[in-house]
Amino acid sequence: MGARETNSGRNAGTSGSGTPRTGAAGAEGAVPAGAGNGTAGSATPGSGNGAARSTTGGNRNGAAGSTTGGSRNGTAGSTTIGAGNGTARAATGTTASRPAAPGAGTSRAGRAAEPAKGERLADWADGRLGIYALAKANMRKVFPDHWSFLLGEICLYSFLVLILTGVYLTLFFEPSGVEVVYHGSYEPLNGVIMTRAYESTLDISFDVRGGLLIRQIHHWAALVFLAGMLVHMMRVFFTGAFRKPREVNWLFGWTLLMLGLITGLTGYSLPDDLLSGTGVRFAQGAILSVPVVGTYLSFFLFGGEFPGHDIISRFFPIHVLLLPGIMLGLVVAHLILVFYHKHTQYPGPGRDEKSVVGMPFMPVYMAKAGGFFFLVFGVLSIVGAIATINPVWAFGPYRPDLVTTGAQPDWYLGFSEGLIRVMPGWEINAWGHTLQLGVFIPFMLFPLIMTAIAVYPFVEAWITGDRREHHILDRPRNVPTRTALGVAWLTLYAVLLVGGGNDLWATHFHLSINAITWFVRVAVFVGPAIAFVVTKRICLGLQRRDRDKVLHGRESGTIKRLPHGEYVEVHEPLTPAQRFTLTQHEQAPPYEVGPRVDANGVTRRIPVPHRLRARLARALYGPGTRIPKPTAEEYREITSGDQHH
Repeated sequence: MGARETNSGRNAGTSGSGTPRTGAAGAEGAVPAGAGNGTAGSATPGSGNGAARSTTGGNRNGAAGSTTGGSRNGTAGSTTIGAGNGTARAATGTTASRPAAPGAGTSRAGRAAEPAKGERLADWADGRLGIYALAKANMRKVFPDHWSFLLGEICLYSFLVLILTGVYLTLFFEPSGVEVVYHGSYEPLNGVIMTRAYESTLDISFDVRGGLLIRQIHHWAALVFLAGMLVHMMRVFFTGAFRKPREVNWLFGWTLLMLGLITGLTGYSLPDDLLSGTGVRFAQGAILSVPVVGTYLSFFLFGGEFPGHDIISRFFPIHVLLLPGIMLGLVVAHLILVFYHKHTQYPGPGRDEKSVVGMPFMPVYMAKAGGFFFLVFGVLSIVGAIATINPVWAFGPYRPDLVTTGAQPDWYLGFSEGLIRVMPGWEINAWGHTLQLGVFIPFMLFPLIMTAIAVYPFVEAWITGDRREHHILDRPRNVPTRTALGVAWLTLYAVLLVGGGNDLWATHFHLSINAITWFVRVAVFVGPAIAFVVTKRICLGLQRRDRDKVLHGRESGTIKRLPHGEYVEVHEPLTPAQRFTLTQHEQAPPYEVGPRVDANGVTRRIPVPHRLRARLARALYGPGTRIPKPTAEEYREITSGDQHH
């Protein structure tokens, strides 16, 4: 049974200001605001399975409170209850249309029933925190239902698992760079000099009860968290969910992704094993490539020459306190904006910019969300129990003169490492200084590419000139240019991920590492361009198929012979709901600057930004970038003809 909420203002769909409608078996009926399956705060008698009640608390000296309510299965009436020194209690009521259940809302000997402890606690909290009005406005808020919306929940639940497991690991990890001689449970490393951080990691893995399982759940949750964020942001990008008024939420998500990358880097560097130390060395080399200030930045970060003794103790508070605190605040802000703007929904019958069709937040959505959290936690626990990840004991402690064979970063940092690995070793020597372009250029390209992703919603709004609010999602095929840009970016990411692991590709597939490097160098430029063209043509093809489907119907597979001997396939016409879904999108004309010469023959001065905007709009959204959707006249002409089968 679904629900539909409407609102004429910006916050359409909030039950505090709209009108929720519920009905049996999909039917929609009008229900007074505040009605539902719980307690509603209205002086109007409520409807549903509970009682509607409004209470004004009395003072200590006998001020009276008033209650007016109604119950479908009980007694409706008004009760005046005095508070204080012996004030009498009186009750009057009228019997409802249905017989009252035993003990349901009735009083004995003219005395009102005492409120339950939970009700008294709720009244106490509401009088001090105002939670009743907040709950009334949000607990019945309607959320749409679609499988792709679970991607954001996977991110949230993985983040919660990270916090829970991280707190446990913090109790046993010692972030110290002091060197010790290991004498522990893992005998192959007995007598080896290592830092206290690496020793405590071994102790967590072999001596702390459940320590290795928690370590692996933590690591897997980090990978799932970042993968979920990337896929979730791609879903938002392809469907246009970043458009007004959700640009700020897009920036929040982008910031969470960037902070997640940094948190992952600092996290897997803490054990101080040979693999993590190699990654820190890689980062230090990139920092040194920064002109003029690179050396100073490195000395400041590491407290002297690499590796120093301060980097672990500095990474630890950043990883366990600073970055998680900022990310937690951003997650809360992100969820608040989701509530404030209401959730986007896919196009369909009954869905528009001022209504949401779905299930209420309480109890349906919360029940599903709670079950999904334990499902995510359970899957991460199973994976952490059966799939080994980051076996630090196999790598040994970090030594600056050694490098782990096949050292690879986690997948989310392979993009940045691939940029550096495939870049030619260019350098400039001038005035006694060396500028390492082979490291500095890719080191700067990574934040530039990520910044372009962050500002894309504002660039698209500027090109299209669209300033309206959007709560209905786009079908990716209906915006082929945006979809092609997204696929091109993913292609670039995949190509550079191959470049980041060129040595493993070479050893596992018996290929030349030089051939792989040159392939990646070429594919960085050619791959995204090919992906853009192919994706755009696929989207246009899907638009043509939708157009034909609306006009001619769906292929049924039934072959019919006509009287004159011709064989044709019978097409089944689409339902009105299906036709609406395929044709509800807008096809606004691209932005134009207008004629260069006005009516008086005077040449207009058109600013350069306006000319650039018009050219981009024509190239991205002009003729040839979309297939005109069928009109009502075309549909009537074809369906009324004799040749329609």
